[in-house]
Amino acid sequence: MSHKHFMSCTGRGVKIAVIDSGVNPAHPHVGEVSGGTRISSNDATTSTDYLDFIGHGTAIAAAIREKAPEAQLYAVKVFDRTLTTNIEVILKAIDWCIDNEMDLVNLSLGTANNEHRDLMERATARAEQTGTTLVAAREMSGALSLPGCLPSVIGVGVDWNCPRDEYHVERLAEGPVFIASAYPREIPGIPRERNMSGISFAVANMTGFVARAREFAPEGTATVLKSLLE
Repeated sequence: MSHKHFMSCTGRGVKIAVIDSGVNPAHPHVGEVSGGTRISSNDATTSTDYLDFIGHGTAIAAAIREKAPEAQLYAVKVFDRTLTTNIEVILKAIDWCIDNEMDLVNLSLGTANNEHRDLMERATARAEQTGTTLVAAREMSGALSLPGCLPSVIGVGVDWNCPRDEYHVERLAEGPVFIASAYPREIPGIPRERNMSGISFAVANMTGFVARAREFAPEGTATVLKSLLE
């Protein structure tokens, strides 16, 4: 099935969680946020205060919104003033996405620590069983990244020369890797080299394309979505 069938989709009805630094719903590139949560390691409970103080999650949400304008975005805040957290918080965030029946989860982050592999495999298996698909970086700084390198996840790589409205596929023995642009949406008056960039935005750009495929195949598992995207 050619990808042209779903490239005209807009992500309508697709629930996308952005696990990141929160989202600023007032940003004109984001529009409405349908809900969200804040998860921290010292909280027994979670909070609905997901405001973004560093702008990263907002830029991620904006890149997704651009490609899937009718998707429902949910902010899952795991970073506060820096882009660092721990494995327990990430696992709690994935659990929140599963419990709240997210269709897609944008994880512009990961860990190269293979000691976390078992925990990540269990979390992604649970997500797969409930119909939640994760989109994540397959590599970070040249090392395989969890959960993006796992077969039940849509793994993303970065191409600094790829146009922002395109992606391409690298076919590896263990399955396809989807390669997208490293750049967020342009900010008027700010040169591209002064804006944020990197694998995080390749994941976000790809999540927008995955949302179109998910609208086209509403019951689509990661396997189904990968074959559509290929």
